Amino acid sequence: MAHVHLCWELGGGLGHAGRLKMLAQALLARGHRVTMSLRDLMHTDALLAGLDVARLQAPVWLHQAAGLPPPGNLAEVLFHCGYLEPVALRGLVAGWRAMFALLRPDLVVADFAPTALLAARSMGLRSASVGNGYNMPPSAQPLPAWRDAERLPASQARMLATANAVLAEHGAAPYAHASDVFLGDLPLLCTWAELDPWQRAGAEWLGPSFVPDGGIVPHWPDGDGPKVFAYLKATHAAYGTALQALVDEGCRVLAYVPEVAAGAAPPVLSERVLYAERPLSLQLALAQAEICVTHAGEATLAQALLAGVPLLMLPSHTEQFLTACRVAASGAGYNAALLSPSSDWRAAARRVLDDPGFRQAARAYAARYRDFSQHRLNQRLAALLEARLA
Repeated sequence: MAHVHLCWELGGGLGHAGRLKMLAQALLARGHRVTMSLRDLMHTDALLAGLDVARLQAPVWLHQAAGLPPPGNLAEVLFHCGYLEPVALRGLVAGWRAMFALLRPDLVVADFAPTALLAARSMGLRSASVGNGYNMPPSAQPLPAWRDAERLPASQARMLATANAVLAEHGAAPYAHASDVFLGDLPLLCTWAELDPWQRAGAEWLGPSFVPDGGIVPHWPDGDGPKVFAYLKATHAAYGTALQALVDEGCRVLAYVPEVAAGAAPPVLSERVLYAERPLSLQLALAQAEICVTHAGEATLAQALLAGVPLLMLPSHTEQFLTACRVAASGAGYNAALLSPSSDWRAAARRVLDDPGFRQAARAYAARYRDFSQHRLNQRLAALLEARLA
């Protein structure tokens, strides 16, 4: 059978590693050999425990690019990761090439790992990409922009020229389009059409890939009031304000805050808030929750929609903001991105709690995708990768 190497280079959180874990399990079950290279080995250790694959540190960019404006498209995201000049990118590509020379994979699969794809192309290795839409732009089109700026076409051209200069050094065919840098030979779009931030036409949306089980059994604060599940991080400036607003609205809040679980002081002390010491079973928590409060990471968001639970969303970065915009447009959630810590968070919470339209839209998602199966999705992904190997 084949040797498939799964890569994660850019982006934070555990969503990338979770998607690769599910794919690895499907490939292993079909008799393939699997290895992984990950951006973060420490935070993914518990998630990947029990997965019998070799895990290596991915070559990643460790330097600051001073003087750059906030990114306005994916090309400018890569400027912060070595793609400003060929001389900077060359070392990262050499690291990936050395890894592939030692591992000798038959197929490289990238989850937001453009430099792994570039290295694979430079060596004539077959490649594929998986992702939730944000990091997989529409093929053969200008890179989508989330910030208006006249410089963006020039940025796209510069990023593409940098990548092609390195490919030329290895005698490899150049990329034709900037989007090619992110896609590999076979792009596999792991989201639903409604959540795709780029709203591309004619794509095959396979559905969101996430780890569906695990976590501790939820227990809610005693008393009356709506049950609210909150998965928030202390890095968001208003997360404490949002929790206080829910308490003030009479909710019973079950919250998982990683920083609090690790020993940080809780932002709100109330008998109406219970902080989980470990990640919770989302399936069990969402089966009881009336609303879900989240940063709009797709794993939590998709499971809430599958459960028919409306969302109050506090996006922390561009990818989450774009996803929150799509959910808000569908009516299944409220995008609180424009609210500051001094805003009226009680009104936002009350709106999601009281307006039946939010729950109706969320339940419409659940009805539309009631036959969605994470197992079938991952079997489908494995089959598509096998076809690429053939």
